[in-house]
Amino acid sequence: MVREIDMDTKYSPNEVEEGRYDKWLEQGVFKPSGNAEAKPYSIVIPPPNVTGKLHLGHAWDTTIQDTLIRFKRMQGYDTLYLPGMDHAGIATQAKVEAKLREEKGVTRYELGREKFVQEVWNWKDEFGSIIKSQWGKLGLSLDYDRERFTLDEGLSKAVRKVFVELYKQGLIYRGEYIINWDPVLQTALSDIEVIHKDDNGAFYHVKYPYADGSGFIEIATTRPETMFGDVAIAVSPDDDRYKDIIGKEVIVPLVDRKIPIIEDHYVDKDFGTGMVKITPAHDPNDFAVGNRHNLERINTMNADGTMNERAGKYNGMDRFDARKAIQKDLEDAGFMIRVEDYTHSIGHSERSDAVVEPRLSTQWFVKMQPLAEMALKNQETDNKVDFVPERFENTFTQWMENVHDWVISRQLWWGHQIPAWYHKETGEIYVGETEPADIENWTQEEDVLDTWFSSALWPFSTMGWPDVESEDYKKYFPTNTLVTGYDIIFFWVSRMIFQSLKFTGERPFENVVIHGLIRDEQGRKMSKSLGNGIDPMEVIEKYGADSLRWFLMMGSTPGQDTRFSYDKMDAAWNFINKIWNASRFVIMNLDESAQPVDNITIDDSFDLSDKWILAKLNQTVSDVTRLFDKFEFGEAGRAMYNFIWNDFCDWYIEMSKATLTGEDGASKDHKRMILTYVLDQILKLMHPIMPFVTEKIWLSMPHTGESISTSEYPTTHAEFEDSESVEQMEILIDLIKAVRKIRVDANAPMSKEVDILIKPENDSIKEIFLDNKDYIDRFVHPKDLQVSVDLEAPDLAMTAIISGTEIYVPLAELINIDEEITRQEEEVAKLDKEISRIDKKLSNEGFVKKAPESVVAEEKAKLADYQDKQDKVKQRIEQLKNSK
Repeated sequence: MVREIDMDTKYSPNEVEEGRYDKWLEQGVFKPSGNAEAKPYSIVIPPPNVTGKLHLGHAWDTTIQDTLIRFKRMQGYDTLYLPGMDHAGIATQAKVEAKLREEKGVTRYELGREKFVQEVWNWKDEFGSIIKSQWGKLGLSLDYDRERFTLDEGLSKAVRKVFVELYKQGLIYRGEYIINWDPVLQTALSDIEVIHKDDNGAFYHVKYPYADGSGFIEIATTRPETMFGDVAIAVSPDDDRYKDIIGKEVIVPLVDRKIPIIEDHYVDKDFGTGMVKITPAHDPNDFAVGNRHNLERINTMNADGTMNERAGKYNGMDRFDARKAIQKDLEDAGFMIRVEDYTHSIGHSERSDAVVEPRLSTQWFVKMQPLAEMALKNQETDNKVDFVPERFENTFTQWMENVHDWVISRQLWWGHQIPAWYHKETGEIYVGETEPADIENWTQEEDVLDTWFSSALWPFSTMGWPDVESEDYKKYFPTNTLVTGYDIIFFWVSRMIFQSLKFTGERPFENVVIHGLIRDEQGRKMSKSLGNGIDPMEVIEKYGADSLRWFLMMGSTPGQDTRFSYDKMDAAWNFINKIWNASRFVIMNLDESAQPVDNITIDDSFDLSDKWILAKLNQTVSDVTRLFDKFEFGEAGRAMYNFIWNDFCDWYIEMSKATLTGEDGASKDHKRMILTYVLDQILKLMHPIMPFVTEKIWLSMPHTGESISTSEYPTTHAEFEDSESVEQMEILIDLIKAVRKIRVDANAPMSKEVDILIKPENDSIKEIFLDNKDYIDRFVHPKDLQVSVDLEAPDLAMTAIISGTEIYVPLAELINIDEEITRQEEEVAKLDKEISRIDKKLSNEGFVKKAPESVVAEEKAKLADYQDKQDKVKQRIEQLKNSK
């Protein structure tokens, strides 16, 4: 045991945290224990994108994970917290392309694929190092020996195997379909990479003349630039208005091309004119209609969003410029009937914010229905994934029930190149984990896979799969808990579930703990456009990692958003400073030869305060452990806060000071023993959330071991359970608080001696006050203390009613009877609110039926106590009125 007893007079987070993380890494405390008898507990970090620095959302996410891992490690589990990062195909490539344009004035095409990819690797190395340094600042207990990257060889092997297996089973296919296309990044997007926003647009009502010259029909469209791809006009078979024109032909304006009028149930006869133009190459619904009617697909746009040669004179124009030009030409030619302003939901690329173009394209897809059905069926078994909060399982289920085939090819250079080759002469497709033997006759698919394809394998590919004999895979997979935000249940969580079930037969994790978003003080989402983002590293620089972690965990109610504020950060720092000062007080009262106190046996030398603090500690340990296991971290934090600040610091330490400054050596040693033990347990309780400061204080105390990280987490002790001492101490504390409040209300400072008259309702309560008279003398300074069951209440006295006791402080010269009556009436009003609140709860049949009997009984006891107090206050009011 080597003690670091150099605790400064003020808590300084920078000094406490400086160098501590490196020390932990040197000691290897983050590595799995290797204990074959220990139960494994594993978490894989949701891999951050190597596009930049971590934000507050990452800090929240990883703080919850690290708190769980540290908690389980101290409980004796063989823990693995596995780090890693995601290559983030679209986002990272976009960042690097922008950097190259800005710094070197070149495009990726000018560099060529090989050199461009090397530039991206350089970016990855730079920002990967920044992210790792930020993990260290946060104190994340990661095992860096197992760090993974979604493009490393092991994960690439897993990706190839999964792709090939799905292809062989017919679950991956290549085909021409309408996909979401980003014309800025020039790549396909999946449905969930498209963000819909309300944009101002217009309905263009256009004449389509009959080919026989007999008139025209009216067609409304929001995208006149797609007219050049029109191949039919559709009406509903149920629309009697148009039965006579089925089969007739109309002419596409400005194109002079004849197209037929067809009938299809896709058309809503009650919307607009009940007629829609069918453009299979530019709309997913039209594509389906075209397939049913074997219609031609005419693509009128280039990959960059400009019009192509099929658009005639508009060839080369940007799609939105073409729209304006076409509108003018339609008006000039007499085809435009009217233009109506219209606000509608438009898809935007999540990455570039470009308006997404539905585009006919040949892509690779995953057939989702069989995989979704498998995932849904699994949720009905004992192998299901448990969502916390439970309501998010419905979010998962609804998406799986309505999922579409997943487009997985991306027109990028950064990512896993699809393991498919095309024969140069025959066009035959070969899909394999290795390249064809006669590679000179084949050309590999240039597209790469969607980033989510590889990250969907993250829980098991990082453990060594497809090597199912890997030690990590056998021991740590399935993982125990995934922590993530509710915004990526579709993107990532669902895909990990079905891929894991498909390829391992196991759920990827036992629990998914869903947290919300961190918003600013006004409740707004943090964004660059609002300029309200907060850099977690700047917060750490000012307040320390422990303060940030405490704030994040106190705001951690599963599924709920939280708001960041510097007031909350100030409160977090103040709480740690309170712990720091209390710890310094304890340590300053220990000599250098003091030894660790690993256990305590209660005997006759323990006074009421001793037995009370151990009982309260026991209850706190029980509550925190239970709440951690339920992932209710905010509630666990409140239990710790109340015990540390109120019970330990404000009461027990204050009560111990008289003994520690006294002359009785044995009594001093006894108090030191309890203070040392309770503080040790507090530090261990707090360590998972506040790793740095608890380590520093713990090493300054008598201790066993080299780090609190590997010490034993507190457990409950049956001999500490003592409801009687708790009840007696709470009565004593209520008395002290009540008298202090009277002093404040009467402007009678502690230096002013006052008489205190106490009327307990029975002799057992009377004995509590008499046995602890020293504490009453110390904390309320009575001139004359009278405790009697038969006490006559004086007329001129300020009054307080606590459970089972009436308190009177005669202050004749200071008392205004009218003011005292008002004060007591305010107390009646307060009690009335509490009575109404509990009465309402007990009147709720749902609460009474669902709540445990003990909880209902406790609420009934509270109600009776409040009613008794209120009756006594009302009696006192009548007594005061009669004395006037």
